[in-house]
Amino acid sequence: MRKIILFFLIISCLSACKSKKHVVTKKSKSSNTVNTTKTDKSSSEVNYPADAKKVVDNAKQFDGVRYKYGGTTKKGMDCSGLVYTSFKLENISLPRTTTDLSKTGNWVDIKEVQKGDLLFFATKKNSRTINHVGIVTNSRVGNVEFIHASTSKGVMVSNLAERYWYFAFVQARRVL
Repeated sequence: MRKIILFFLIISCLSACKSKKHVVTKKSKSSNTVNTTKTDKSSSEVNYPADAKKVVDNAKQFDGVRYKYGGTTKKGMDCSGLVYTSFKLENISLPRTTTDLSKTGNWVDIKEVQKGDLLFFATKKNSRTINHVGIVTNSRVGNVEFIHASTSKGVMVSNLAERYWYFAFVQARRVL
């Protein structure tokens, strides 16, 4: 009985942060411009674009790093590890798992996402349980790019308009 429980526990851990291996996504070039068109100049919003740009730049340093479950270094990284490490490099503490990240910060409408926001996905067939996360790198009307760690291609930039990601999308959250 213990072996069966251990087997299912290992399988569930290995399936976290997985995207389907047969999905082909293209790397897209994103601009490095910062959107600073905020009308309210409160102290937290003035720093937001700079913090978001730094977090995204941190994540882009890992572009091309292979996928490794539980990884947080250039030797290998999973999706929540990419988010955790990118924010940690800016001394912003976030939870380590995708499930805990999906409960952090404030919900944001997809039409209002900005650089540095988190996108959450359910990539398992017939399930809406969140198991994948990415960081928005660029956002324009109808075009949201995000960096994430896929099991097949490692850390890469994808577009929410791609059919696979569009249908897998569950929610966006702002933590900055």
